[in-house]
Amino acid sequence: MKGVILAGGTGSRLYPLTKVTNKHLLPVYDKPMIYYPLQTLVSAGIKEIMIVSGRGHAGHFLELLGSGSEFGVHFTYEIQEEAGGIAQALSFAEDFADGDDITVILGDNIYQDNIKADISAFTGGAKIFLKEVTDAHRFGVAELEGDRVIGIEEKPKNPKSNFAVTGLYIYDSKVFDSIKTLRPSGRGELEITDVNNYYINKDTMGYRVLEGFWSDAGTFESLFRASELVRNLHKE
Repeated sequence: MKGVILAGGTGSRLYPLTKVTNKHLLPVYDKPMIYYPLQTLVSAGIKEIMIVSGRGHAGHFLELLGSGSEFGVHFTYEIQEEAGGIAQALSFAEDFADGDDITVILGDNIYQDNIKADISAFTGGAKIFLKEVTDAHRFGVAELEGDRVIGIEEKPKNPKSNFAVTGLYIYDSKVFDSIKTLRPSGRGELEITDVNNYYINKDTMGYRVLEGFWSDAGTFESLFRASELVRNLHKE
């Protein structure tokens, strides 16, 4: 199993904080944001990790993180030349994956749960991680039927459940074949929801509902909330 952290994007919702730096380098309480998804992968036992960033700040990631030896892992770096969606960013990891399964995490997502057992038990297909929320319309929402995911709808006006699809995914090597079949959405991007629905349509998608806290940190409100969650965890 290899890991991929997707840390591209312009961070426009956090402007002007992101005027001179990548949003994933902003502080969340006492650490740079990217340390949190990195720790999720390291705690799961993953030793080889690729970081995909946009142009302009790739050197900052290298300066901050180095080779990975500080964390007991090995980093590979890749640049997404222009914003083309999460699925497009993931496509750059095909050579890095080299036929292995991969765990993919968005660089602005912060998790309390440990996923080591999920990785150990993974035997193919895909797995997503869900969190019950009160504002499901803001997210991709999973429609569940027993132990199966039967659909994912992106930011629905009338959500079919309260289970948000978080920015953490496990895929087998077929994920790169699925990305090659995608067409850009109305936003002009290759969407990760379409990748997930590829596996759902093949009935090879699993899921887990997270118990601990989860937050993205891509807006002023969510960045503040994520910092509070981490701060409160430090107090325990």
